[in-house]
Amino acid sequence: MLTSRLPSRVEPYKLAAHGEHLEGLVSLADMPRLAEAVGEQHGDAQVWLHFTIDAQGRRGIEGHLEAELQLPCRRCLSPMAREVESDFLLGLVTSDALAADLPSTHEPVLVENEQLNLLAVVEDELILSLPQVVYHDEADCQVSRDQLSSGAGAVGSDTPSKSPFDVLKHLKGKH
Repeated sequence: MLTSRLPSRVEPYKLAAHGEHLEGLVSLADMPRLAEAVGEQHGDAQVWLHFTIDAQGRRGIEGHLEAELQLPCRRCLSPMAREVESDFLLGLVTSDALAADLPSTHEPVLVENEQLNLLAVVEDELILSLPQVVYHDEADCQVSRDQLSSGAGAVGSDTPSKSPFDVLKHLKGKH
């Protein structure tokens, strides 16, 4: 189990030159974009990062992260615990032009002034790893199947609907 905190900023090119490996925890409460997407989070994400230089001389980060997030059920909107994991391969670049040269296996990450914001990188990966749809099991959900029926009242209507053109007939004087 990881107990140490990852630094918020690193010098990735130096770490890659030495083939460094970082592992540690990142607080989920420090991720405002994640909170905006799925609500406030508590606890930590566990992160493993290996800084590399490949055969073509490209600097990169091979990473893995795990976190337990409280995600809203799409039926009842109550939070439910979900494990989120991601394996990722990042290519370190200093400009958009260099990002275009990366192979499709790498996601570009912009390094400014030899510094990389690790918190933002981890937050991006967590957001990209979120499941598309999250539901409680029907037995556990606060919203029953009967409450999910939509349009049932309109189907049973016995009154014939008026034509939208009836108003025009009246205006033209043709009854």
